[in-house]
Amino acid sequence: MTTEHPARLASQRSMAAVEAGDRNGWLALFADDAIVEDPIGASPLDPTGEGRHGKAAIAAFYDSVVAANPVHFEITASYAGGNEVANVGTITTTFPDGAEAIVDGVYTYRVNAAGLITALRAYWEFDAMRFEPGPAPMNP
Repeated sequence: MTTEHPARLASQRSMAAVEAGDRNGWLALFADDAIVEDPIGASPLDPTGEGRHGKAAIAAFYDSVVAANPVHFEITASYAGGNEVANVGTITTTFPDGAEAIVDGVYTYRVNAAGLITALRAYWEFDAMRFEPGPAPMNP
């Protein structure tokens, strides 16, 4: 997987900013009129299924969903074409008790001529999310 493609580079920067908890760095990667659909369609995270349009809505998504718990990305394949990239992999969110929510999917990023993200779309099924319990508490 090479990093020269502008959409792939933007996706890598996006994932790195999320893993680092860098809200401002993540938001700076988006064009003002960008859209984030994560997941695509109606879900408990986006009941209308219309996505989050514009930086204010994307910032609200970060604050309410992304920043809530540490997130780790494992990308197993990446396919770039035109001004887009599709990454295949797993996103793992770890909760304070050590439990994990694990999502397999395809995550696409479209960029403009300046290399800013204009669309981040996450293809994953809410009902297919897996949960792993945290470590058992130790007895005193």
